[in-house]
Amino acid sequence: MTPPRLSSRTGKKPVFLRTALLAAGLATATACALFLLPPKKSLAVSAVALPTVSVALPEQRTVVEWDDYVGRFEASRRVEVRPRVSGQIVGVHFKDGEIVQQGQLLFSIDPRPYKAAYAEAQAGLASATSELELARADLARAQRLVGDSAISKSDIDQLQARVRAGTANVAGAQARVALKSLELEFTEVRSPITGRVSDRRVDPGNLVMSGEAGNGTRLTTINALDPIYFTFDASEALYLKAMRAREPGAAQTQVEVRLQDEPDYTWRGKLDFTDNGIDPRSGTIRMRAVVENPTLFLTPGLFGNMRLASGSGAPALLIPDSAVQIDQTRKTVLTVSAEDTVLVRTVELGPLVDGLRIVRAGLAADDRVIVGGLQHAIPGAKVQTKPEPAFAS
Repeated sequence: MTPPRLSSRTGKKPVFLRTALLAAGLATATACALFLLPPKKSLAVSAVALPTVSVALPEQRTVVEWDDYVGRFEASRRVEVRPRVSGQIVGVHFKDGEIVQQGQLLFSIDPRPYKAAYAEAQAGLASATSELELARADLARAQRLVGDSAISKSDIDQLQARVRAGTANVAGAQARVALKSLELEFTEVRSPITGRVSDRRVDPGNLVMSGEAGNGTRLTTINALDPIYFTFDASEALYLKAMRAREPGAAQTQVEVRLQDEPDYTWRGKLDFTDNGIDPRSGTIRMRAVVENPTLFLTPGLFGNMRLASGSGAPALLIPDSAVQIDQTRKTVLTVSAEDTVLVRTVELGPLVDGLRIVRAGLAADDRVIVGGLQHAIPGAKVQTKPEPAFAS
């Protein structure tokens, strides 16, 4: 049996279906692809997005530069209290460590022997005065007899000599009275200065000895604290810098001091003494400043950091210290050009002043310094800038 033949209409139908299905698939794929693509506007925004950095112009200010030193406080006056007469201590009239005033009574020495000696000296003066008066009366009577030739010239000379001797005896007696009066006064040991007294070294009942050149018994010590000295050693280089910066006839150089636990320089003073030579062994010279201490808080022996003004004020550029980058060979600052390109500036720095760093060289007053977003700034790259409120011009 012969198999049936397919007509030409029946054979073309499968080709049409395949074409239609292929076209539908391509349309679906195209639609999905278009749906998944981002908008053209978003692509443009991503292409121009730049990192943002904060910039500021250097602050222009007249500043005084300081040199740093280390030293210690010393009493402006220090006195070792020693007795000027010997005897027994019968009284102590101060509390250990308190502030005493000049002339205040500190110790009492038994005055009885000195009162007796003073009375004896006064009696000697009275006796000498009486003898002088008698000698003068005898001379006056004898001089009245000279005209009658009733007395010889030799007798007159002797009477005049007695008057002169009596006058000398009175002067000697007066000196002894003054000496004994001083010794009696010295039985009261008084403070020669105003300051803080140490503890007593001798208790009542003990015998003390007077002496010269530190040989007497030391009773206590007193330190004058207002003002107080701050002494330090300066290197030859800093000494030369300070001397060259000091103008002839200028006022005393100002200094500022801070203690170990103080963040700021709160104590003010003036440089008042420079030694007369540099120590050849250490290459330093001893210098001293006077610091006001009205509250008596500062005490001798305290350690401190001092800064000394190295001349009068001068114009300077200042930037935040955080804007400075340091590598092994140089110190740099990143700036932004007029075309918003990051540039590297090699700078020479000075000390900190009020938290800002002095720039001695390498930076212009109109340079825009990057002070924020440094991690996004790449030398040669473009950036967006935002003025820093705290330092913006």
